[in-house]
Amino acid sequence: MSNWYLQNGKDSDVVISSRVRLVRNLNGFKFLSKCSKEEQEKILEKIKEIVPSLGYGLKYLKLEDLDDITKLSLVEKHLISPEFVMNNNAKKAIIVNDEENICIMLNEDDHIKLQVFSSGQELENLMNLAIELDEKIGEILDYSYSKNFGYLAASPINIGTGMKASVIVHLPALTYTGNLSKVLRIVNNFGMSVKGLYGEGTQNQGDMYLISNNQTIGVNEKEIISNVKNIAEKVIEQERTARKFLGKNSLELEDRVYRSYGILKFASRMSSDECKKLLSDVKLGVDLGIIKELDDSKMKKLELYTKSGNLQKYFGKQLEGYEREIKRAEVIKQIMNE
Repeated sequence: MSNWYLQNGKDSDVVISSRVRLVRNLNGFKFLSKCSKEEQEKILEKIKEIVPSLGYGLKYLKLEDLDDITKLSLVEKHLISPEFVMNNNAKKAIIVNDEENICIMLNEDDHIKLQVFSSGQELENLMNLAIELDEKIGEILDYSYSKNFGYLAASPINIGTGMKASVIVHLPALTYTGNLSKVLRIVNNFGMSVKGLYGEGTQNQGDMYLISNNQTIGVNEKEIISNVKNIAEKVIEQERTARKFLGKNSLELEDRVYRSYGILKFASRMSSDECKKLLSDVKLGVDLGIIKELDDSKMKKLELYTKSGNLQKYFGKQLEGYEREIKRAEVIKQIMNE
């Protein structure tokens, strides 16, 4: 069975993926910023001991044992955060399974950041999986917990349930019709966080946005999931309405998506930023049934293996700037011609 990020799920024409994350800290240990290297190592050893009892084929991997390309590929899959890789002041590890739908970061900002993933909109199922895993860990390890505040975390924004639910959405039609800012403003007004997938200030987002809850205290897990799901459904509805509107001028839309398809297929080199934008157009064309030469499976591969880290994993070697652009065009042709 292929990894979750190469599969399609519910509402995957708009919702690329879902994630549920739980933040936990161990009782008897300081928060990470106050921990010595020795204490950080003890936290890792304590958690490592229980991994075999968790099931799901989970494996313990020290971050320092992973090469830079592997780390980058994990960041690109959204399994680990860029900050987790960049901060070398802490002893760190991950617990991950072969399917990579479970990835637990150890000693990021907190002792444990439990994450579960799925393609499409699967927030309820992910919540159940996250809670099941959390309870297994909590039966063995003693979490930092307050009767008044709930689970304690290094940052006040994560106390309470410690749960963050999020969806990555693809919103090209709202962008083209000029309605994106209005929709995102409404999302923010409902107490949700919405940001470009590739960071603030990045010009080319590939029309990808991350929607997540802000509040983790004063609401329970089911309420968090329900709130994010309701907002996601409203955004899905708005994006599909915008796509219908674009479809009324079908010639202009077909011209746009097929121009992008042609550049992708026949270019001899391709930058990362250009590729994101072209893939956004092509995915829209595939989802609307305009481009019939590609299917969902090939789109998933194109979206993954054109990213720098996974591109280098695909070819099994390190690639520098210009060579990377040539190889990106090469892998596009290979996937399209499968």
